[in-house]
Amino acid sequence: MKSKSLKLFVKGMIVAGAAFAMAACDDVTKPAPIEAAEEEQVQEGQGEGGLVQDGQGQGQVGNGEVQGGADAGTGTGSNGSQDTGFGESNSSASVLPSSSDAASVQSSSSEAPVLPKIYLANDTEEEKNFMSVEYKPGSGADGEGILAYPTHMTTNPDQKHAVVIWGPGGGTAPSAYEGMIRRLASHGFVVLALSSSPGDGSKAIAAMNWLDDQNKNAASPLFGKLDMNTVGCSGHSMGGLESERALIKDDRVITAFLNNSGAWDDPGANKVPANKSIAILYGEGGMERGNAENDYNRSDVRAPACLIEMTGGTGTECYDVTPWQKECGWGHGSGSWGGMAATIAWMRWHLGGEDWRKDDFVGMSGKYINGPIIGEKGNWKGACKNF
Repeated sequence: MKSKSLKLFVKGMIVAGAAFAMAACDDVTKPAPIEAAEEEQVQEGQGEGGLVQDGQGQGQVGNGEVQGGADAGTGTGSNGSQDTGFGESNSSASVLPSSSDAASVQSSSSEAPVLPKIYLANDTEEEKNFMSVEYKPGSGADGEGILAYPTHMTTNPDQKHAVVIWGPGGGTAPSAYEGMIRRLASHGFVVLALSSSPGDGSKAIAAMNWLDDQNKNAASPLFGKLDMNTVGCSGHSMGGLESERALIKDDRVITAFLNNSGAWDDPGANKVPANKSIAILYGEGGMERGNAENDYNRSDVRAPACLIEMTGGTGTECYDVTPWQKECGWGHGSGSWGGMAATIAWMRWHLGGEDWRKDDFVGMSGKYINGPIIGEKGNWKGACKNF
């Protein structure tokens, strides 16, 4: 390994109708401070997985559901945009509503039903989409983000929706992550994807302020629906750093899930308060690997934290583990496409209160510790501390 900083490289290109190949493996020899990147182009690192974006908002989900496209990244519409700052709605009405206000949890001490505090889809499989979703480009503090939320929101004033702020990778349009955005919203979360990720938490914080205004605006469909003290941040690459910094800076954020990201220098996971939580995911061959491992392995990390590796991929992106050893496979875009289930499960656990999911992440054996990546090639390899 050389110094603590190097540039991130553009790792691939999309060729229509042809296989995706990576040829930059030999160029990455040491971990990179992701903050230094001026532009990114990402890939999942899987020959048959869901692919990539070209920075113009074209993308696709790893499980074969086509999501994303140039049309999704633009649009200022009606539907109350003059009053609330929302873009034109694009709902996925073909998915039937299924939510936690339809079936309450039985209390162990009483037969009276106990309403969950946070509204979630009753279906729990993180590999699938469930509730129908309103998808609104042209939203957010700068009018260039994407807002998504369940078409059928809770009607009970004692139940709220948790919030997820999503940060895109550097140089990548938020529409490239339509699959992730829709998946999160279909599980019951209100999601606001940022237009870009400066990596200092500022845009994530501005997004939360905008959502707080919507929560107080009687003209907004989000009026009174949000729990603004139950917020999670997630993102890809630079968006992961944006999430981590927002977790450190803003008390409303209680957890963060970094996809193919990690801080090489301070502040990183070691600055996350002990009453919050953080997870960092990376691909075995991804250029972010050194950053992810370094961030998690700091000796002064106090918060509950997990490091999750995607292994056994068939992609050609490679990371130099040592000067004599390369590992290739899942690459720099793995978490946001083929590995998106991990983000969903983490948010359902930490925001939605599904504490049974702890066993999937923490311990000697579990779904995200040593289980298969459902619907994809390879396996999860996870480790946690401070739980």
